[in-house]
Amino acid sequence: MRSATSLLDAPRVTPRTPGDPDPDGRAVLMAPFLTVRIGISSCLLGQKVRFDGGHKCDAFLVDTFGKFVDWVPVCPEVETGMGLPREAIRLLRVGSDIRLVGVKSATDHTETMTRWSAGRVEALAREDLDGYILKKDSPSCGMERVKVYDANLAPARTGRGVFAHALIARLPLLPVEEEGRLSDPRLRDNFVERVFAYRRVRDLYSGRWTVGALVAFHTAHKLTLLAHSPDTFQSLGRLVARAAGLPRAEVKAQYEEGFMRGLATLATPRKHVNVLQHMMGYFRKVLDDESWAELAGTVADYQQGLVPLIVPVTLFRHHVRRCGVPYLAGQTYLEPHPKELMLRNHA
Repeated sequence: MRSATSLLDAPRVTPRTPGDPDPDGRAVLMAPFLTVRIGISSCLLGQKVRFDGGHKCDAFLVDTFGKFVDWVPVCPEVETGMGLPREAIRLLRVGSDIRLVGVKSATDHTETMTRWSAGRVEALAREDLDGYILKKDSPSCGMERVKVYDANLAPARTGRGVFAHALIARLPLLPVEEEGRLSDPRLRDNFVERVFAYRRVRDLYSGRWTVGALVAFHTAHKLTLLAHSPDTFQSLGRLVARAAGLPRAEVKAQYEEGFMRGLATLATPRKHVNVLQHMMGYFRKVLDDESWAELAGTVADYQQGLVPLIVPVTLFRHHVRRCGVPYLAGQTYLEPHPKELMLRNHA
């Protein structure tokens, strides 16, 4: 796990462009992955900041994903001065309002938490974050379905944590998830894919960008977008085609928003199969009959749920290298995130 100190000064690796040759002249499938910077509820890193002095250390986040992450830990309750240990808090509905109150004392922390959240989120907006992971069920950090109690103390899972609300409102395109939802393989894959994609699209616009660079970016993400939202790929393609005649700020804002919202749509096995079958068209005339049959059979096995997505994708990557297919070598779909995370082993 990388340290969260001096994050803004941490160097970033400058990757090669996907599809460019390596020093030996062969096409590379993907550039080296950048270290991503992710905000996180401190307790998920093992910090003892829970109301009872405990933590909720998440092994995947710390031991596996943490190898590729600079964490920015945040604990709203500690940072607003509630102390350790402290009284538990909850969301309470009072008329049409929702208040953040102590479970036993009924001390109202709403205004303090709201003011602090607004300032903390503004600071986080300057931290160059690529994503955020929140603690589920927390009245400060919960992203969704947080318990809201009525006057009779009957709970309904309709709430969002006070800090989480401020974070999502201020940074609507930032990939945000709860650690509980990340136990779902599809949601975990989607979140991590969005994190690295968000880094790439912001790097595209970080300096003086050209329409040509935008065209190349959109082309490299064609199959990725098709696996999530074909309609988004088409609409963004129309935007790119008109980009030269539009204000640059408008193009940037519209493309970034459409791109991230498109990737937020979960990829489905059916759409993955469509993408895999599309890629097969690039090999029909270059593979021998036996290799072609093996490739088609692997796609069929995935379609029937017999093998995970990593199996056909690995075979495609092999043939891209062996046959030299520059267009596919430049597709982020073939490696949207570090293979060490093994996310597609379960997709």
